Amino acid sequence: MKTFWVTIILISFFNGLAQENFSAQVENKTTGLPMPSVHILNLTQVIGTITNQKGNFEIPAKTNDTLYFSYLGYKPLKIAVTNDMIKFGNANFKMTELAFALEEIILRPYQLTGYLDIDVRNAPINTARRYSISGLPNRGYEAGSRNPGAISKVFGNLFNPADLLNNLFGKNPSQMRKLKKMREDDEIKNLLASKFDRQVLMQLLQLKRIDIDDILRNCNYSDAFIKDANDLQILEGISKCYEEYRVLKL
Repeated sequence: MKTFWVTIILISFFNGLAQENFSAQVENKTTGLPMPSVHILNLTQVIGTITNQKGNFEIPAKTNDTLYFSYLGYKPLKIAVTNDMIKFGNANFKMTELAFALEEIILRPYQLTGYLDIDVRNAPINTARRYSISGLPNRGYEAGSRNPGAISKVFGNLFNPADLLNNLFGKNPSQMRKLKKMREDDEIKNLLASKFDRQVLMQLLQLKRIDIDDILRNCNYSDAFIKDANDLQILEGISKCYEEYRVLKL
């Protein structure tokens, strides 16, 4: 009899944790109109989806999961899923449009003189130096600058990379394990490919912007890449560096 009741309790417990398909709608807070193509991410489970033409969406979620809403030109939303949301399934979320003050932009196109020697000297160049290491085929290491001490950073990372990155990767092992899931979810990848502000990455990985930049610099990515790459490229950069770190730690 005791075993019977223990079994019943366990079944009830796991049913309470069972996965649900959470449905809701997203609207423009000002107009009240439904918002299509809003990206919704379950940060807890690393799953993404988008709203349809009526602003409706459905995503796997359970109580206490965190949902993150993102749409260009709108303030992001971060919502904790509650029992009532799942039970009644009539949640309605409203997104607020951001106000941007546009400043005048003056374009100064690069003027060519027609003299090759002069134009070559004046042409802008990427200041990041990339080193090829003998014995490591198809590999390059960006030192990030052309100063004389830059090469020492490259060799320091080569010969002692685990110690160098341990403080960054080692303190966030659970978040770093999300990298694989992020790379496998098409909706997350589509969203990251269109963004350059690192906000979604910061939410998914629970890292500050400065931590993301530090990881990339210590993995020998140039400042130009860190500044100009989209969020999907940044994700790939961190993922590759983390995989190398894991191999070196084994």
